[in-house]
Amino acid sequence: MSTSLPRVTSWPSTGTANDLDLIGVHGQTVLNEPPAPARAAGRTAQLIDAQHLADGLRLPVIHDFRTADVAAGGQGAPLVPIYHQALAHWSKLDLPIAVLNLGGVGNVNLVGANGLLEAFDTGPANGMIDLFVQARTGARCDEGGALAAAGRVEETVLAGYLAHPYFAARSPKSLDRFDFSLDPVADLSLEDGAATLTAFAAEAVALGVGACSLAPRQLVVCGGGRHNPVLMAAISERLPIPVQAAEAVGWRGDSIEAEAFAYLAARAANSLPTSFPTTTGVEKAISGGAIVKPS
Repeated sequence: MSTSLPRVTSWPSTGTANDLDLIGVHGQTVLNEPPAPARAAGRTAQLIDAQHLADGLRLPVIHDFRTADVAAGGQGAPLVPIYHQALAHWSKLDLPIAVLNLGGVGNVNLVGANGLLEAFDTGPANGMIDLFVQARTGARCDEGGALAAAGRVEETVLAGYLAHPYFAARSPKSLDRFDFSLDPVADLSLEDGAATLTAFAAEAVALGVGACSLAPRQLVVCGGGRHNPVLMAAISERLPIPVQAAEAVGWRGDSIEAEAFAYLAARAANSLPTSFPTTTGVEKAISGGAIVKPS
């Protein structure tokens, strides 16, 4: 698996659109259904008017990174691991490490020496917690994990979630944020429901890290979930390795997703692969993304 690009030695300075050659944009995922026994062909859809963006910025835009992967039998996710690998090398981290993205769904990737890269979704992360809190309170999320901290984990419900066949499946594998129902926590109090879903996310991460082919030396956490101290503590309690937010290793945690799709766009523009057998399950490494130019 060739993943080589010139090593980044410094972050670029701030500039304007006139300094740019290309835009990489992901769009809003509204559907991602990987191939399954009952569904031979996968489907994926991201909403973005790439032509309008290209015309407005007067720059070429690369988007639609998942379609080629799904068409080739891949899961359509995760796509960011190749950028995590580049960051790990740039930071000269002691490999192997695991990088965890805590978004609506959690995904983990193992970055090892000699190009080793494997990745898969761990399970629901912020998504279920957010939906639960939104339905009960109208708030956007469990701010700072305060509700979970005040609640009690309902072990029976937690065990039921963890009995889902997804956790016994081998990687590569991926999820949609709606693949798990909130029905099991419907009768719990607000605090107990938040605590149980937070524990579920943390247990799923621990299972995922344990399923990596090599034991990582540390876990670096990206995504919005790293701002939830209760979730971070729950993950730390379940793993025998250091768990650190992205900033602790010099990464810009709130910018990594945006940086990653700029990096994927650069790779796609140079016909370098963006999907790999050990990340999305495609048969061979392929490049993705569709390019539109200003009209």
